Amino acid sequence: MSASIWILNLFVLGAVLEADLGHRKITRFRLTRPLVIAAAIAALWITGVATSGTGLWVEAAGVGTGIILGVAAAALMRVYTGDGSHPYSYAWLPYALLWVVVVGARLWFAYAANHTFPVQLDTWMLAHRLTSSALVDAFIFLALAMVLTRTASLAVRSRALRGIPAAEHAAADDKPAASSADDRQRAA
Repeated sequence: MSASIWILNLFVLGAVLEADLGHRKITRFRLTRPLVIAAAIAALWITGVATSGTGLWVEAAGVGTGIILGVAAAALMRVYTGDGSHPYSYAWLPYALLWVVVVGARLWFAYAANHTFPVQLDTWMLAHRLTSSALVDAFIFLALAMVLTRTASLAVRSRALRGIPAAEHAAADDKPAASSADDRQRAA
């Protein structure tokens, strides 16, 4: 396994944990940084997307798995307004553990593919007419889909909180907030 695989995976893990652990303000930079990182990774690492056969299915499975893991990561983050108008997020140990396990599993597979079960993997790939670039792309798609899904969820949830005063956040879980000043007067 090349050092570049370790560097890429650990870079993504470090960037995500640095951006998300603890109480963090949700800013435009925080939401666009993962998009820039994803674009750079895609440009540098994706060699050729499979357009048919098993390669396409494996890559699609990578995207689907990444979306599911991204939703799980987003579910482990709390989004709230700290000062009544600016959205914040909070993530701690369960969130970090999910990312560490996912990145660790990718690194373990990359290591094991070369040292533990290379013959079995090669036989399976040959039987299913799967190229190594399609398998690598599937893992890259998994990582990118996970990061982008988490980012999209963060953007949607933070946008939903904007404009709701802090006192109404507790009530927002129980009932929808009034949508205009007229609705608030009628409710009073």
